[in-house]
Amino acid sequence: MRSKQAATMSDVAREAGVALGTVSKVINGLPVGESYRLKVEAAVKKLDYQVNTSAKALKSNRSGFIALIIPNTITPFFALLTHHVNMALERRGYKMMLCFTEYDNDRELEFIRMVRHNQADGIIALTYTPDLEIPAGIPFVTIDRFFSVEVPCIASDNFGGGKLAAQKLAELGCKHLACLRIGSSLVNEPSKRKDGFVSGCMELELPFEVCNLPDGSPLSAFEVFLKRHILESDHPLDGIFCGNDSQAWQVVNILRTMGRRVPEDVQVIGFDGTRMFGNLDYVCSTIVQPVQDIAETAVNMVLSNDFTGLPPLVCLPVRYQPGGTTRDSVQTEANE
Repeated sequence: MRSKQAATMSDVAREAGVALGTVSKVINGLPVGESYRLKVEAAVKKLDYQVNTSAKALKSNRSGFIALIIPNTITPFFALLTHHVNMALERRGYKMMLCFTEYDNDRELEFIRMVRHNQADGIIALTYTPDLEIPAGIPFVTIDRFFSVEVPCIASDNFGGGKLAAQKLAELGCKHLACLRIGSSLVNEPSKRKDGFVSGCMELELPFEVCNLPDGSPLSAFEVFLKRHILESDHPLDGIFCGNDSQAWQVVNILRTMGRRVPEDVQVIGFDGTRMFGNLDYVCSTIVQPVQDIAETAVNMVLSNDFTGLPPLVCLPVRYQPGGTTRDSVQTEANE
């Protein structure tokens, strides 16, 4: 039996009803109109078109690999980001070289040297090394950490997200707020979540407390803070914003062991948009990051290989999502 002939770029162009050059641009991650990109991607899927990465690399003098340097994939945000970067690269005919650093500065530097030696076509990195020197001669895009105007950075609107959390808690009737965070001491974009929350509280003229702890701090520090400002206070906290959803979930558990009901007594908002089992209910009420948009933007930037005219910081919008730890979640469930 004769085997089915592999689809060509011309076949994809014919199926999509576009020019061959448009197909080439989409496959190589170059900018085209959104409608054209969707048509080409649909045709690629329908025809099962396979990009010949070896031939592409020889012809273009590119390896066909992009490195993603990231702490781990245990953290839900990192896992989802890794998934979307990989999918975005695959749609453009590239492969992902995945490098886990486990927050180890030496490993970060080792991976950067390794990637340069193996001549990857670019690096997308989420790094934590102080005074990291960005290598020359290779496209380098960072996520959540601004280095300089020469190095593009993509992030969510962390400041706006923190401010939105304060506004939502106020809208839901909270009178005494707090921000609880355990995070890196580096100056990076996520650290702006606390700043946005403080700004929101000050604009609303609401009293607030801040518990901002360095990475590695024990969870018991949150417990001590909450006991002091809830059980031992004349004006107990009734609204809490946490640096991420994992910390929000832990805070909810602490509150319940203290005999406080969530959300009836204390309302809690996290940050990230983490969902149970990847795509089910949100683990808590949260500020949702546009993770797929972050990945797509990072991939488009690193493949463009030309950062001229690009803004040094691309800040993508976030949104609020009820998830069971705020009173609007209870109202939403009752109306369904």
